[in-house]
Amino acid sequence: MKPPQSAPGTGAASAAWELLLPAAAAPARTRGRSLQAALREAVRSGRLAPGTRLPSSRDLAADLGVSRGLVTEAYEQLTAEGYLRSGRGAGTWVGAAARAARPRAHDLAPRSPGARADFVPGTPDLSLFPRSAWAAAQRDVLADLPHQDLGYPDPRGLPRLRTALAGLLARRRGVVADPERIVVVSGVAQATTLLGFALHARGVRAVGVEDPGSPQHDALYASAGVTAVPLPVDGEGVALEPLRASGVRAVVTTPAHQFPTGIAYSADRRAGLLDWAREVDGIVLEDDYDGDFRYDRAPVGALQGLDPDHVAYTGSVSKSLAPGLRLGWLLVPESWAEEIVERKRTMDLGHPALDQALFARFLERGDYDRQLRRCQRAYRERRDALVAALDEHFPGAEVSGIAAGLHVIATLPERYGPEERFLARVAEAGVAVRPLSSCTHPRAGSAETKKVRLVLGYAHVPPARIAEGVRLMAQAATG
Repeated sequence: MKPPQSAPGTGAASAAWELLLPAAAAPARTRGRSLQAALREAVRSGRLAPGTRLPSSRDLAADLGVSRGLVTEAYEQLTAEGYLRSGRGAGTWVGAAARAARPRAHDLAPRSPGARADFVPGTPDLSLFPRSAWAAAQRDVLADLPHQDLGYPDPRGLPRLRTALAGLLARRRGVVADPERIVVVSGVAQATTLLGFALHARGVRAVGVEDPGSPQHDALYASAGVTAVPLPVDGEGVALEPLRASGVRAVVTTPAHQFPTGIAYSADRRAGLLDWAREVDGIVLEDDYDGDFRYDRAPVGALQGLDPDHVAYTGSVSKSLAPGLRLGWLLVPESWAEEIVERKRTMDLGHPALDQALFARFLERGDYDRQLRRCQRAYRERRDALVAALDEHFPGAEVSGIAAGLHVIATLPERYGPEERFLARVAEAGVAVRPLSSCTHPRAGSAETKKVRLVLGYAHVPPARIAEGVRLMAQAATG
């Protein structure tokens, strides 16, 4: 095969033309498209550099053993797309518009790379995902789903799913659940963003958040132009006097199992919080992120059930099934429903219909309740393993927040401090942990404690690895 001629100062590797040989050998009906794709890729990848002069259509056709018309058509198509340039009597050249593609796609999913033991909270055990039951539900849905349900859905979600969710939330979480006010969302993060935009549209520029609390709330509300105002949490819940003094009219709470302290809001604090909302005509934004998992008694009911006109309630399957499903729900007061639904419509035209129909089937057949019971048994065992390991390897440690959820708070004796040194040592040993300080807002003049306080997640760690991980952590801390 003849090598292509090159413009002055440029070199064209004849190896680039080897990319076209498989295309030339493709079946006749696809040969033209294959030739175009191969030539396009040669330009994109940089194998044919900008400024390279291509052979005439006659010469290239002869070299490849294809018709001249195929080559001419390929040149014309890629010239129209901007990959090539040509001029009357000047031949055809590789244009300068195309840039070499990235060699590979990067994975930005959150990970703890190289960790020998990972106690970072927030992830369930993904191996518990019910693949067989999910696959069976998927087959049934694909067989039965009406064609029209594959069109653009109601932005609130499929009526079938909203009805099933209303039944689930009323039965398990004590929610006043009207299917007309449920919006199916891609997780609590989207629910939070929707609420942030609705608050901003109403002129609200600040929202109260628990301190300590989830750092994600700050960034999500900031994306909607709303500033997060930290409010201290005491042993009963978010403190009411600082809340009243802040002047905010919206506050984010995790009352069933406060993140990260693990407390359940007291009955008095719940009542006081709702009294505040009525006094200021405000709204409580309830994040029920793991309310189904309680080990000492029945789960504490949702705050929304006490006053559905002043509480927006949100949850998801991220802890019960898998966060990768991106599937959750938002239940809003009637006076907020229209603007939330319209914002959801403009944001993404509704959640994927097939996923909704599948989850509805999963709920209707009782598979979701079975999954919750399975997870509850597994997570209780892992919580017990973590508490026992901490008692063995960190004598004198105080462990709190163990009655519910997927993490505990471990306060280590002062001899393991200061925190910065402890974290450096355990990280060097390959143990991933999260300090409680990462969940608090810095305050001017706040004194650093010598005690190390950790938020330790256990749901995703098998019991044997929990024991080994705590042993490694203790070994690193005392080494």
